[in-house]
Amino acid sequence: MTTVDTYVVCATPRTGSSLLLGLLDSTGVAGHPQAYFRAPDEPLWADRWGIPRRPDGGFDYADYVRAALAAGRTANGVFGAKLMWGTLDEVLEKLAPVHPDLAGDDLRLWERAFGRTRFVHLRRDDVLAQAVSWARAEQTGQWFVGGNGEIGGGGATGQAPRFDPAAIEAYARLASAHDAGWRRWFAAHDVRPHPVRYEDLAADPAGVTRGVLDFLGLELPAGRVVTARHRRQADDVNREWAERYRSRAADAHPG
Repeated sequence: MTTVDTYVVCATPRTGSSLLLGLLDSTGVAGHPQAYFRAPDEPLWADRWGIPRRPDGGFDYADYVRAALAAGRTANGVFGAKLMWGTLDEVLEKLAPVHPDLAGDDLRLWERAFGRTRFVHLRRDDVLAQAVSWARAEQTGQWFVGGNGEIGGGGATGQAPRFDPAAIEAYARLASAHDAGWRRWFAAHDVRPHPVRYEDLAADPAGVTRGVLDFLGLELPAGRVVTARHRRQADDVNREWAERYRSRAADAHPG
């Protein structure tokens, strides 16, 4: 019998979250985790699941959560999802009218809707590399290669990537601010998440996946192989941009 109903991968962009979700899905026991609660994608998921629309085009959020749970659970009842910083507040705001007695009590409200929940904190030590990857993805529209049934983010615009130091600096600041936001929320609600570093995930995907399963109290079924559904995107362009950015920074602040 599992001791967890739901787990949430709490991330910031370009930390390998799509890779981790696909790896966890491949275990067959950790749900079918996706970014179900990204606001621009919720109507697309709702249409995929056949949720009735109101005359104004909206839909009942309780229906949406029930459909997400049905789609995102494995046979053992475990549900997985990914949230970027800021998304949690958006979901809680939408859940508050569904469970008004718990409005303002983040954890109890979340667990009323999703059951016993554990959190995985995914971050990247090399914030410059993260910012470079983020800037490039924003330009090209390609957020992952491969896929696992995602609603969007895998289709490139065809735009060639262009080195933009101002954008890289902005995304580095944003990445740090968003990760700090997660840390503050964990501390405020006495949550002890399972930490995962992108660098460890890239070096040992199967080992990191097994570590998450251990944290969740789940066992990889006999004969099951942890399999990546996404391919690594970083290449010589990423490395060149990082080197150029460091060189410009050194020239701007000599000594």
